Parts: sequence; structure tokens; C-alpha cells
Amino acid sequence: MTNALSAAAAGFGTGLSLIVAIGAQNAFVLRQGIRRDAVLAVVGICALSDAVLIALGVGGVGAVVVAWPDALTVVAWVGGAFLLCYGALAARRVFRPAGALRAEGDAAGSRRRAVLTCLALTWLNPHVYLDTVFLLGSVAADRGPLRWTFGLGAAFASLCWFAALGFGARHLGRFLSRPVAWRVLDGLVAATMIVLGLTLVAGA
Repeated sequence: MTNALSAAAAGFGTGLSLIVAIGAQNAFVLRQGIRRDAVLAVVGICALSDAVLIALGVGGVGAVVVAWPDALTVVAWVGGAFLLCYGALAARRVFRPAGALRAEGDAAGSRRRAVLTCLALTWLNPHVYLDTVFLLGSVAADRGPLRWTFGLGAAFASLCWFAALGFGARHLGRFLSRPVAWRVLDGLVAATMIVLGLTLVAGA
């Protein structure tokens, strides 16, 4: 029992250390949380996707992907292009009048759009595969029979983080009551998306 708890705790800590860093996915979850738009769906997609990818890594799928290196190159190009487009849209919101900004936010707040965007940000990001399938999979392999317990801990860390980020972000709403605050947020989102998009394309 002690060894199992130790493996789960190690998985939790390792998983948390990999997902807490600012990135496209976290920036999107934060924005949706502040807007209180499809938060449950977005948090669920992120946590479930991570759980699936972690399971693939623990199961040894990373070795199979290594045999087809062009796969990550394709994902990098597509993901980079998507991030650049999303970043451009966020940058556009920075320069729009406050009224237009709010109207666009209402129109774009459909659950379907949020879900599709979240899926794209999650599955078209090669870094997600590197962190979950390869890195976590490699660390889990060292745990031997307890590798699945390690993976369970990492998946639980993902669930805790995205739930805290998505549902906790609503408390920032009072600080974003002014249009200028939303422009600052969108500016940060735009910068994050564009930098990551350029990084993916340059490294493809």
C-alpha cells in the first residue's frame, strides 16, 4: 500500500509540474473560466484528453510513435497554424471597441465553438504528446508494476489543475469588469498563442 501511494503521489507531482506552466491550453481554460462559458465541458475535455494520453504513454505507445517521426511534424504544422489564427483573433479583440468586444464574446460563446477550440488546442499541440505520452510514459516505465498507479496519479493531477483553473477563474471576474482589463487579458492570450504557434512552425 505504501509503495502504491508513493507511486501515485509521484505521478501527481510529475503530472502537475508538466501542466502548470503557461501554455495555449491553460490560457484558453482561464479565459473560458473568467467568462463562465462552457467551463464544465472545457475542463472535462482537457482532463479526459490528458488521461487518455497518459494511458497511452504508460501503455508504451510512445515507442510506436517514435517509429513514425513525421507524425509529430504534421501535428506541429497544423497546430502551429491553428495557434497563429487563434492568436490573431485574440489580438483583433484587443483593438476592438468595448461594445464590439462584448458582442463578439457573446456570439462566440457557444458551447460547440468552445468544445471544438478546446479539442484543437489539446490534440493539435505536439508538446502535449511529448509531455504525456513520451515523458510521463518514460518515467512511469521506471515504476514497473506500479506504472499504472503512477499514471493514475498524473491523470488526477490534470483533473485537479484544470478544475481549479476553470472554476477558480470566475473569481477574477470582478477584476475584469472594465473593457481595458479584457483587452489586457486578450493581449496576453494573443501573445501566448502566437509565440507558441511560431515555435511549433519553426521547430517542425
